[in-house]
Amino acid sequence: MAHRPGVDAARMGFAPCPSVRSVRPEPAASRSKPMSRRAESCKVYASEALSSHAEIRANLSNLDKVTILSEALPYLQKFRGKTIVVKYGGAAMKDPTLKAGVISDIVLLSCVGIRVVLVHGGGPEINKWLEKVGIKPEFKNGLRVTDAATMEVVEMVLGGAVNKSLVSLIQQAGGSAVGFSGKDGSMLRARQMVEKDIGFVGEVTKVEPSILKYAVESGYVPVVATIATDEKGQALNINADTAAGEIAAALQAEKLVLMTDVPGVLRDKNDVGTKFASLNIRECRELVQQGIIAGGMIPKVECCIRCLAQGVRATHIIDGRAKHSILMELLTDEGVGTMIVG
Repeated sequence: MAHRPGVDAARMGFAPCPSVRSVRPEPAASRSKPMSRRAESCKVYASEALSSHAEIRANLSNLDKVTILSEALPYLQKFRGKTIVVKYGGAAMKDPTLKAGVISDIVLLSCVGIRVVLVHGGGPEINKWLEKVGIKPEFKNGLRVTDAATMEVVEMVLGGAVNKSLVSLIQQAGGSAVGFSGKDGSMLRARQMVEKDIGFVGEVTKVEPSILKYAVESGYVPVVATIATDEKGQALNINADTAAGEIAAALQAEKLVLMTDVPGVLRDKNDVGTKFASLNIRECRELVQQGIIAGGMIPKVECCIRCLAQGVRATHIIDGRAKHSILMELLTDEGVGTMIVG
């Protein structure tokens, strides 16, 4: 697979690392100093995430392992202290194995000093609870119709069960997380999309990022449920892609990553081999005009374009069904999805 233009280590301005011929022993004082519980947990979990399968490890030589770390190093250096917003949804939220992989990626990035903000949806879980209380889920043009009773369930499930479950998983994996709804600290303000006649569904009009900045600067992974309020305090359901994009723009994030159930932007939707490794805004608009970017991919690409126009440096559309797709996309030369830049 060809490297993406402009993302190799040399072009990022990093000199090649000198060969390491021997490992220097730690000073005795350093070795005897106890490691904090969180640091120890992070170290163990990060190690497991980087080489999670015994059969893969068995087939890797020491040189292979060092080469993998060497390739990741420039990216770790570049992104340390930077903010990356990840929109989490789709199959990766339903499958326990995939969920564990996503959580391990998030914890690893946090442990090496990358500030991750996790924005999540929860469609399948919402549908399950609606059925439990006897409400039939209804959609119009792909958007959930959200009446007052449905909105009550949406807020309970997204801001409660789903959000706190993700916070718990991150902390069990050795990270530190804190859960928010977009209502907290007036983080997400929105207006109701009355013209679409779909009830209490909104579009974001303002993001107040202060509480998120405080959380990431304090070493936490903020986990955000996409519930907003309007000027009268009415709760509104917000599309998770849109919310993640607006949050990324407000934070002036280094990257926005949208996890989906497709490999990225494809020239032929039935052929994974036609995936675009990278695109710019002009190319995206041309592909929309040509009908190559179509259907549900259009709002995702438009979300990426809006982010880029507001200062986010790069956006990525990746397949959440692929194991460790976040790490593969961010820390390797080739990536696994489609990177969209200005």
